[in-house]
Amino acid sequence: MKNPKIIERILGELRQRSTFCVVGHVRPDGDCIGSQLALAMALKNAGKSVTCWNEDQVPAKLRFLDTDNLMQTPGQNCSFDCVISLDSATAERLGKALECIQKRELFINIDHHESNSRFADINWVAPKSPSTGELVFRLLKAANWPITQPIADCLFTAISTDTGSFQYPSTRPSTYHVAAELVMRGANLSKICNEVYQSYPLSRVRLLRHVYNHFRLTHNNQIAYLWLKKADFARTGAQPEDCEGIIDHIRDIEPVVVACLFEELEPDLTRLSLRSKDSRVNVSEIAAQFGGGGHPAAAGARIKGTPLSVQKRVVAAIKKALNHAS
Repeated sequence: MKNPKIIERILGELRQRSTFCVVGHVRPDGDCIGSQLALAMALKNAGKSVTCWNEDQVPAKLRFLDTDNLMQTPGQNCSFDCVISLDSATAERLGKALECIQKRELFINIDHHESNSRFADINWVAPKSPSTGELVFRLLKAANWPITQPIADCLFTAISTDTGSFQYPSTRPSTYHVAAELVMRGANLSKICNEVYQSYPLSRVRLLRHVYNHFRLTHNNQIAYLWLKKADFARTGAQPEDCEGIIDHIRDIEPVVVACLFEELEPDLTRLSLRSKDSRVNVSEIAAQFGGGGHPAAAGARIKGTPLSVQKRVVAAIKKALNHAS
């Protein structure tokens, strides 16, 4: 199968450059970390000098992927032949890393978010791909670079987490083929499943108890929403990374169509996460009303304003979308 021109163009640039920085979005998830580490390893194996940066630490459940401690927090403004952004819909989502990558010859953006702003010199944005990990896999295959066992672990984790263990409707037949090839190349399913899905800290369990005790339903139970305040994290001992997947617990309630998680970042700044179970309700469009974006079934934003005003505005936007879809 012939590779798209964008892949050939990217590979042409990668082959002729020597120093790289691989960056990802703040509050990284499995797709971001897995994609970053896989590409960083592949570039190093190809003889390149590689720096791998993320503003935030690797979440505890994903640290098993970074056995060589490749992931670092951004340092001073360094000079690179090429900077590659992975899984980030906007440059701003790179956080502090954005400030440290200004001295670069080339900026490449590889992502699968429909709302991607095409912020780099070369932009490979594939909204139909269920994960950035699958795009990195295609890139490595096209380059004929070895997909080693550690790289296979990273890419399988990336793909598995961003497809909800292959449950989300974004999952395509090709996704299963890629996953199968990664297993053939050594991806350790037992270890990945244990680390990612079966080793939650007690703090997350306490956070889940809060979820079930405090979530609310509205609009004929079609909307489920929940607040996580700083006090909730302090009381449970949970970290922000423990929020990963929390929204799924209220999304999975049978009558719920849209789930909404409000997380207090500052007294007047809220992190919004949205999930939709109905293809007629595109939560990326809802998030865009508040300066955010994402996918039709999963999106988010950061919203300024008092908690009550933010909640009223967001819930009203969701109700409007639901009414329009019915």
